[in-house]
Amino acid sequence: MNDRYESPFSTRYASEYMLNLFSADTRYQTWRKLWLALAKEEKALGLSITDDQINEMSAHITDIDYELVRKREKEVRHDVMAHIYAFGKAAPSAAGIIHLGATSCYVTDNADLILYRDALIYIRSELLSVIKNLSEFAEQYKETPTLGYTHYQPAQLVTIGKRASLWIQDFLSDLEEIDFALRQIRFLGCRGTTGTEASFLDLFAGDTKKIDAMNASLAADFGFSECFDVCGQTYPRKVDSRILNALSSIAQSSYRMACDIRLLQHDRQVEEPFEDNQIGSSAMPYKRNPMRCERICSLARYLITDAMNAPLTASAQWLERTLDDSANRRISMPEGFLCADSILRLTQNVTKGLCVNEKMISKAVNEFLPFIATEKLMMEATKQGGDRQALHEIIRKYSMEATAKIKEGENCNLLELLSLDPVFSLNDQELKEILNPQQYIGRCPEQVEKFLKKIMPMLSDSAGLSENINL
Repeated sequence: MNDRYESPFSTRYASEYMLNLFSADTRYQTWRKLWLALAKEEKALGLSITDDQINEMSAHITDIDYELVRKREKEVRHDVMAHIYAFGKAAPSAAGIIHLGATSCYVTDNADLILYRDALIYIRSELLSVIKNLSEFAEQYKETPTLGYTHYQPAQLVTIGKRASLWIQDFLSDLEEIDFALRQIRFLGCRGTTGTEASFLDLFAGDTKKIDAMNASLAADFGFSECFDVCGQTYPRKVDSRILNALSSIAQSSYRMACDIRLLQHDRQVEEPFEDNQIGSSAMPYKRNPMRCERICSLARYLITDAMNAPLTASAQWLERTLDDSANRRISMPEGFLCADSILRLTQNVTKGLCVNEKMISKAVNEFLPFIATEKLMMEATKQGGDRQALHEIIRKYSMEATAKIKEGENCNLLELLSLDPVFSLNDQELKEILNPQQYIGRCPEQVEKFLKKIMPMLSDSAGLSENINL
């Protein structure tokens, strides 16, 4: 056991993919790839850089001497310069041309953009898997009546599938946010200390076409189609706001769904997965707690609050550059991604194994259906010659009596009371026909079918996690 603090995302929640993506190796190897790409482009555009220098840099992308970096950073108090020093020691023939014309943000910001883009693409695939799981669930239960709630009080009937479609719609909104964030990410390029590219005017003897060609090639090298049109020393921090807002949006939707499931599990209607040997409580062996959904809600609260960091940082940037963003972003951005990844892994697990207890749902439906059907009962009795106002009073009176019985722990006897009243002309058989739950779900099946048909194309190529996870 490590006696030093470790993030729970690393030890409990996040995927190996996301942990590797935001690892020191990936980040600093990306820095070296950026330095190598810059040297290649500068050589191609006529600067005095040799093939031997390029080859030596290329041979030392992965063998980072972190101890040497640590010692050097302690001396110079600058992380990028410490890594340049270590790279130069590994590739001594290229030491003099590493980072030529660049400023620190060339590697720090471009690397972040690369990592964030790749992380968003992965998050997108996880989100699609959740939507696909819920779509299959909604299709399966699109016609199954269940008690709807407003204010968490029994209301009209809906279907289980229709309720799931509400969750899906939220997640589709999140997918739009992710796609928007991805579209807004561009490459910073190599723009100099204040974004003016002045150092490259000197290096390329005023040839601006070479500068543009260099930045276009650098962007293409790392999978970007364009650079930001203008910038200071950094890329616009509004990008971070958009990203964390999109991740927060996922947290909000996941929280809403998980909280709904927690409420339904309380009534044993719908439950999250529960393994044969799972322990619900250390003191109460009979318990079956919704721990996955509780964890989703817990992590979602963290992510929603973490997302506040980016707008606060974006709004506090001074002129062309200030460094008070660095420490905050170093924590809030990776942790935001790791948290979103953790939430979606849990949400995939829950949505893949939801347990629907149809008999419990039917019991709840039947308990409240007489009340739900009172308006229809009144209309049918009126059609048979009854007085609408008199019927309303009869139903109101007996409804109150039936409610009182329920509060005493007895079954609802509203139908019995109505059938015995001489003024109420419906017989037992007619009452039973009126109380068919399928008559009270409205267009739920049709709505679910139309909705799923509309979104099906985007789910046809969705990718999920291939690893085995223990949640």
